[in-house]
Amino acid sequence: MTDSSISNLQISNLQSPASGRERIAAAFARAKQTRTAALMPYYTLGYPDRETSLAVIEAIAPYSDLLELGVPFSDPIADGPTIQRSTQRALEQGATTAGCLEMVRALRARGLETPALLMGYYNPILAFGEARYMAAAAEAGADGFIVPDLPPEEAETLERLAAEAGLVLVHFLAPTSNPRRIAAVAARAKGFIYLVSLTGITGARANLSGGLADFVGRVRAQTRAPLAVGFGISTPAQAAEVGRLADGVIVGSAVINAVDAAEKNKAAAAAAFIRQLYDALRRE
Repeated sequence: MTDSSISNLQISNLQSPASGRERIAAAFARAKQTRTAALMPYYTLGYPDRETSLAVIEAIAPYSDLLELGVPFSDPIADGPTIQRSTQRALEQGATTAGCLEMVRALRARGLETPALLMGYYNPILAFGEARYMAAAAEAGADGFIVPDLPPEEAETLERLAAEAGLVLVHFLAPTSNPRRIAAVAARAKGFIYLVSLTGITGARANLSGGLADFVGRVRAQTRAPLAVGFGISTPAQAAEVGRLADGVIVGSAVINAVDAAEKNKAAAAAAFIRQLYDALRRE
């Protein structure tokens, strides 16, 4: 499949569904037809500067089924040093919540059609105004939200506002989640469930968790929602291994590392790295 045919396929398939939930569901369904799992890269909006971040996101989109776009925050408690550094740099460059929404709008105006979820912490959402944030995100072209520090027990208002805007709020499960917790998240799952592959923070690691298959199996037994695994995935081999277990593969820190390692044309370097993961997920 050529680069242009990948891009055209994404555009044509994403024009018909009306809501973020439908667009996300369509992305997982399409990925399942040709790959073991959907690929969902993370990238920090505004890193290392506004224009570079937009260029990187545009470059990786043809090899991405969904995108997780990071909204910088000064205290990213779930993130490891790589993403912390990227968000701090973005803040130093003037990134704001409103500015991140404007970047999403700019990406859509440039023709980006890949479903995109905003990954950010609750404090900036609260400061912006929950209802205002949901409406502005929908208008900008976002499809949903990933909020690591908002437990399901406290998410009712944000879930309702997101649903009213046609968007989804994605919840997390960790290897330590007990059956009751898994059932509670499964009952309110929208879009997909984000499975944290390990106990700890984000960051590229040499090896995947030995208990990942059991964890995915325990969640799979209680839900039909797509399961996307993140944290610690950094190589094509790891992506392929996770893809055989789950419906989605989320990669973040390794993308930032690929950009940092490139002295020139950072967008091309990111695209080359993501394409390796994309190809690793293709069915044999």
